Amino acid sequence: MTKILFQVQHLLGIGHLQRTAMVARATAARGLDVTVASGGMAIDHLDVGDARFHQLPALRAADASFSALLDEHGAEIDDDWRQRRCAETCRLFAEHNPAVLVVETFPFGRRQLAFELLPLVAAARAAGTIVVSSVRDILTSRKPARTEEAAAWAAEHFDHVLVHGDPGLVGFDDSFPAARKIAGKLAYTGYVAAAMGSSGKGTAGRGEVIVSAGGGAVGAPLLDAARAARSLSRHGGNRCWRLLAGANLDDNAFAALAIGAPEGVVVERARADFPTLLANCAVSVSQAGYNTVVDILQAKARAVLVPFARDGETEQALRARRLHALGRITYLDEDGLTPSRLAEAVDRALAAPTPAATEIAMDGAERSAALIAGWSDG
Repeated sequence: MTKILFQVQHLLGIGHLQRTAMVARATAARGLDVTVASGGMAIDHLDVGDARFHQLPALRAADASFSALLDEHGAEIDDDWRQRRCAETCRLFAEHNPAVLVVETFPFGRRQLAFELLPLVAAARAAGTIVVSSVRDILTSRKPARTEEAAAWAAEHFDHVLVHGDPGLVGFDDSFPAARKIAGKLAYTGYVAAAMGSSGKGTAGRGEVIVSAGGGAVGAPLLDAARAARSLSRHGGNRCWRLLAGANLDDNAFAALAIGAPEGVVVERARADFPTLLANCAVSVSQAGYNTVVDILQAKARAVLVPFARDGETEQALRARRLHALGRITYLDEDGLTPSRLAEAVDRALAAPTPAATEIAMDGAERSAALIAGWSDG
């Protein structure tokens, strides 16, 4: 059976891992022997379908600046740790000897992991393996020299680049100016969305304001503002506001959010039935991460997006502005986030018509799997 190896690293949120898991499920469903190797912190209930899952020695970013990488015990990694992690990654590759290696984000990001990814890609090239980079729709802005370096690495070491987006919304060149240098390697897949399944068949979330923070590592300010915004909302003040804190919001911050929550505000950890909540809600309030936006589009929910924009991050703001320009969402800058402004944004969203079905391609998992299967056949 043809083997495929996915290598993925989530450092702060969990979007990269979730997106890879969806593509891996679709690829395994085509009868290929798929393994997902994850280098981020372990999360519960990850669904990789018929694929196998391998947990590498785990690391995470210390904070949103990505200035330091920590191991699973919270200690900053050193050269010995890097050597062990690289050895494990390369051993896994040699053991599987895949026809296709799919590397998440690199070389367009994850420079901190070059200590293992460059040897991994070199081993794949030496083995005659097809090497694929898998990237979301929008990259984090970078210095021109790094952009050129990433383009040169992609041109020399990668056979294909899967872009999990739709150029009808945002093109790869909007966030990666050197895209023309690797245009022949780019393959747009559409957005990677989970199957809707039974979403909306239950009543959970009906008529509520659903406030979510993705993985939760950088979502505390949004959740704090939402907790105080309900009483200030003209149209949403009589609705339940359900605040969903992701698994990466630490226990102390979660407790502070939950204790003394005002009447009409429910504080919970993230829920597995999130798509159902979105399908039934009056309005969704969230940041503008890839997976959250995909879920909102799938559910055709009214939405307020407050994109994360600290530490020079531009990815979420670009995505939110494009959707706002299409009339799909209500937009609020993070710099302008206060309870009163959030309440006003929710009122605007509640007054807006229900969004129509999107024309943005949302079958990215299946398209990606089809491309990977085709490349594996040579």
